[in-house]
Amino acid sequence: MSFLNGFETSASGLHAQRTRMNVTSSNLANAETTRTAEGGPYIRKQAVLEARPVENFDATLNEAVQAVRVRAVEDDQVRPTRFVYDPGHPDAREDGYVEMPNVNVVEEMTDMITASRSYEANATAFETLKRMAMRALNIGG
Repeated sequence: MSFLNGFETSASGLHAQRTRMNVTSSNLANAETTRTAEGGPYIRKQAVLEARPVENFDATLNEAVQAVRVRAVEDDQVRPTRFVYDPGHPDAREDGYVEMPNVNVVEEMTDMITASRSYEANATAFETLKRMAMRALNIGG
């Protein structure tokens, strides 16, 4: 494995975790948004990640070592929206219920912490690889 493959793997992890943090931030910011441009409440977004082979990597290890990429950012269609009784709300239906986003703030904060820790781990791996490469260059000099 060359240093460049290691850099590529760490960089892909950094990009994926940054995307997760951005999506989670958007979810948190819109946790109470009851009216969007499309109509209806905000629908929670989620980053869909997938493994991909590292280019120019040893074919025997290609299955074991892979990078990650963001395949898409999709709406969460699994979790339903919730209804809150608030007849004074401008978006309340005739029965007094307001359709709220399908965002769970506690879950989003947990996702944010997880993505942040993963980002830090990838940054540490990147810095370690950089120091190893520098030391390898200094051996010959």
